Amino acid sequence: MDKKEIKSFLENNQGYLKWGKKKLARKFRASIEDVREALFEIKDSQPRNFKRLFFDIETSPNIGFFWKTGYKLNINHDNIIKERAIICICWKWEGKTKVNYLTWNEDQCDKEMLKEFVREAEKADEIVAHNGDRFDIRWIRTRCLYHRIPCMPDFKTLDTLKYARAAFNFNSNKLDYIAKFLGLNGKMETGGFKLWKDIILDKNRKALKKMVNYCKKDVNLLEEIYEELVLYVKHKTHIAVQMGGNRSQCPHCTSTNVQSRGRSISAAGNKKRRLQCQECGKWWSMPENQYIKEIL
Repeated sequence: MDKKEIKSFLENNQGYLKWGKKKLARKFRASIEDVREALFEIKDSQPRNFKRLFFDIETSPNIGFFWKTGYKLNINHDNIIKERAIICICWKWEGKTKVNYLTWNEDQCDKEMLKEFVREAEKADEIVAHNGDRFDIRWIRTRCLYHRIPCMPDFKTLDTLKYARAAFNFNSNKLDYIAKFLGLNGKMETGGFKLWKDIILDKNRKALKKMVNYCKKDVNLLEEIYEELVLYVKHKTHIAVQMGGNRSQCPHCTSTNVQSRGRSISAAGNKKRRLQCQECGKWWSMPENQYIKEIL
């Protein structure tokens, strides 16, 4: 049997999906490679739950020699005696209440923490952070490089700071201000730079626990803010399509309770149908000809 025949058989007889690749190859008198590709195509075509991860990191400063304090000083990288690192990472999955966390070890090494978090992040369809594209993701990628930990180069990210700057006109784009603007609780107080000193210089476990709680609070706040902003900005993933639905379904909540709100025509003459979800309020558009096909 060739790959197409194997795929067709397995789709109609899904009990065989529990078999191992070698056993299936013997049954079909086919190569293991053909069986593997058929199984992959079946798995890839099946609808699945959408997974969105919210996360935040807390980092340590460089430690080094310098002659004096003040502004506009030039401190060469040769003055660094201890490289900065990630102290903790906190994350949660959308719709779940638990906020997970990892910290560096007793030697203040972030290698094992990064290995575990990267494995988690790779399961996500989208990852959300505030200033994540310029800060959190680059930090994680840089520390993974330092430890030679393989890391995806192209996480699909949603940066709430970019949303705030591009689509709104807040007095401040800081997470704390946006939260208070929306009537949510603000960030937790850390007590200032002393908390970092207690963690890094004194290895104070109580201080580390406080920082983890601070980071957890930010992750919960991040999700709340994202849920408020997301209805006012363009989506990056059409969740309904990813889960096996149609483009005429809501790309945010996947509802089919949708109303047409007219159409727009581009300078090139391309027609698009404007739609609004009657469940969550999300707006989006799709090609007019495809909309007609799906509705009719």
